[in-house]
Amino acid sequence: MTSDPVLSIRAASKTFGSRRALDAVSLDVGRGEMIALIGPSGSGKSTLLRSIDGLQTVDAPPEGNAGDGVITAFGGPVQARGKVSDQVRKARIRIGFIAQQFNLVGRLTLFTNVALGSLGRIGTLRGLFGAWPAETKAAAMAALHRVGVADYAAQRANTLSGGQQQRGAIARALVQKAKIILADEPVASLDPVSARKVMEILRDLNKTDGLTVVVTLHQVDYALRYCDRVVALKAGRKVYDGPTAGLDRAKLIDIYGPEFEDVFWEGAPQ
Repeated sequence: MTSDPVLSIRAASKTFGSRRALDAVSLDVGRGEMIALIGPSGSGKSTLLRSIDGLQTVDAPPEGNAGDGVITAFGGPVQARGKVSDQVRKARIRIGFIAQQFNLVGRLTLFTNVALGSLGRIGTLRGLFGAWPAETKAAAMAALHRVGVADYAAQRANTLSGGQQQRGAIARALVQKAKIILADEPVASLDPVSARKVMEILRDLNKTDGLTVVVTLHQVDYALRYCDRVVALKAGRKVYDGPTAGLDRAKLIDIYGPEFEDVFWEGAPQ
């Protein structure tokens, strides 16, 4: 692990009523890593990812625990003591967030949705009127070509398949010039072919462009196939953090429970 992580989480906890979604989770993410975040439903994966981007606040720590509940990105504050930093926008400009349900504006063209990734640099007003600079137009088309959906640039987003929309969301992050991609269950609602394509794109961006990728996955086989490091949560606690090769059958059953044995896929680690 690098001594200068691009993301750092220190003892982050989050409660919703009587339920603890995160329980003192600490994590460092190095530049250029591709990390799978796995665990059963309700284990805290999405809560952690949203907290990293400042979309969800974590609990304020008890007095005297000043270092707990602190999340930083690129060395700058995202949140601390239960409050999002007033400097969080600086971090968010460099963090692309890809959601399970794509988060595209359905009535807008795919091109416009992708160009919206530039708003952090050109300003909202120009974007509202579609007055895209030449640089943004070129970047948007290049990103659409990169993810293989340039032919659909003029189509409304809500007329596209889920896989096409998700690739558009990745293209938007490229136009944003994101250095980190946080992908929250990006393939959960896709067919197997589209899901594999999205994971291949994320892997290529990691390997070719050096982007840091943290992706939450229910499909453990995708985590093993595409990611070098895996972080597993169970009931809000971090129960594994290490190389993909370290996730043997016994560890996976420990994470997911004995029922996991019944759905273990062919060719899984022994």
